[in-house]
Parts: sequence; structure tokens; C-alpha cells
Amino acid sequence: MKAVLEGGPDDLPERIVPITPPGVELRIPFRGGYEHFKVTARRQDTPEGTFPVYEYTGRTDTPD
Repeated sequence: MKAVLEGGPDDLPERIVPITPPGVELRIPFRGGYEHFKVTARRQDTPEGTFPVYEYTGRTDTPD
């Protein structure tokens, strides 16, 4: 299964990402930390299919 990411940093390399297993939240590793996304009730049509939309909720930096 895949999800569509909405919001967050403009330079995220991908906006359609695999999710295994599907859940309420996603953590995407990016630039020394994690971008957090939470599932919404919306779905979005893409060239790859129709997927759930996860919206940006914040960032966690990892210690160096």
C-alpha cells in the first residue's frame, strides 16, 4: 500500500510513499531527523492509484 504526503518540507524527495503496515502516523527520515504525518479521512487519485492522504504534523530532530 502507498500514501500521499501533504504539507511538510517542499524539497521532500517523494510525495507518494510506501506504507507498511498502514497506520495512523508515518515517520519519514529526512535531513537528520523525521518528518511526521498523520492519516486523514481523505483519499487522492494519482497516476499510480487512489491512496490515503497523510498530512504533515511536525518534525523530530535526531541527536548528532
